[in-house]
Amino acid sequence: MSEAPQPTTAAEKQSSARVLPALILAMLSFSVVQTAVVPILPSLAKELSVSGSSITWLMTANLLSAAVLTPLLGRFGDLRGRKPMLLISLAGLVAGSALAVSTHSFTWLVVARVLQGAGGGVLPLAISIVRDELPKQKVTGGVAAISASMGVGSGLGLVATGLLLEHWSYKSIFWMGLVFGLIAVALVALRVPTDPVTDKDGGADPLGALTLAGWLSALLVAVSQGNNWGWTSTKTLGLFAVAAVVALIWGVIEVKVAHPLVDMKMMSRPAVAFTNLAGLLIGFGMYGSFMVISNFAQTPEKLAHYGFTATVLHAGVMLLPSALGSMVAAPLGALLIARRGPRLPLVLGGVLGAVAMAYLALRHSHEGDIYLSSAIFGLGIGLAFSAMPAYINGAVPVEQSGIANGMNAVLRTVGGAIGTAVMAAILTGDTMKLPIPVSLPTLDAYQHAFWTAAVVCVVAGAVPFLIRTVKPATSVTLGNRTADLTSGREPVKTDA
Repeated sequence: MSEAPQPTTAAEKQSSARVLPALILAMLSFSVVQTAVVPILPSLAKELSVSGSSITWLMTANLLSAAVLTPLLGRFGDLRGRKPMLLISLAGLVAGSALAVSTHSFTWLVVARVLQGAGGGVLPLAISIVRDELPKQKVTGGVAAISASMGVGSGLGLVATGLLLEHWSYKSIFWMGLVFGLIAVALVALRVPTDPVTDKDGGADPLGALTLAGWLSALLVAVSQGNNWGWTSTKTLGLFAVAAVVALIWGVIEVKVAHPLVDMKMMSRPAVAFTNLAGLLIGFGMYGSFMVISNFAQTPEKLAHYGFTATVLHAGVMLLPSALGSMVAAPLGALLIARRGPRLPLVLGGVLGAVAMAYLALRHSHEGDIYLSSAIFGLGIGLAFSAMPAYINGAVPVEQSGIANGMNAVLRTVGGAIGTAVMAAILTGDTMKLPIPVSLPTLDAYQHAFWTAAVVCVVAGAVPFLIRTVKPATSVTLGNRTADLTSGREPVKTDA
């Protein structure tokens, strides 16, 4: 039997109204900044006088930084408090944006993107703060809103890029990130209280952090640069080998140390392990599909006999329905989770993503096809993003919430890097011969890319059936304190 809903006090309503908007804006700030440069990489290569292969480091550096720093910030949030780490995460985003605004050097712009990657810590930290600060009945909706904001921000970032470039230079994109970041820092500083839940008995794990950073770095560089270096080149295969060896060493370290960065027993729980697999697949689908759809829309129709000769702005507008779909998904996902648990929205997320991509593989001759599929895809991504933290939060104690959600965010990022690389390989592997020195993928290549994304989404939708029903954890005794693990409320003293 489910518990009767408890009335929300005025204080709890005020807490929700103060905290949640600040956390959502923080999440939007990072997701907008992360994807905003994607449509303008070719023009940035010309602007900065670098090669097309070199300019991809602006994405690789950001993905790599986010992948490494997200679990570290999440774990330090568990150990030392979530609000201080959230402010540090946002400070990195602000510092990176400020540096990008002030420089014309490609090298310093790469450094700026590394700093911006610190914003990846926002997701696990914000989810943990929601568990700490919101009343129990509002946690599911709050977590869903923050997680779905990642999809919303990604879509809005693509539109904002096109809109800004219509009137200003590429610097305006980094100005946007700076303004968003400063507002988010101010709101978090003023509205988010110092969180009461810290793992004071935990300890640092510098060797675990170093080896985690090592294998993630090797893997992401290999995946991101594989198309440029060649997938069978010595550098690519060597980095894959390094990633495998260092990952094995990392796993051994985490099993043996007293206070691991990542509790491997926690990671091996089916609800966590399979949710992370779903996160990897959904990340593949989202980032890869955004890239393919944007490129397809911008293809000159007169040359290729497909595409829409869209500007960067027009292509971004075509993807705007995905942001709107993710907005709708947040409350819908929360409702489904409350009534049926997280399995249904995660399954629906994969199914809707597959339907959208399969539709584009079959129908793509009218702009309306892009708008419709974008909306369906955004709804699916939003539902999946809202469900994953619910699975994880129901399976881990509150003092591990930051690192558990942080690793899920890392795997979404890794999936995104793999998806982008795979889609790029599909498109560049089948190009048409043109009378001018321009290489364009064939229509078949785009259809193969859409079908690939559809299959990945189908698998993501099937993964939840491998997870047995998760009974929300109710409490755990920590010394003489009992913590509510479902809501993340402050541990209370007991007589035990």
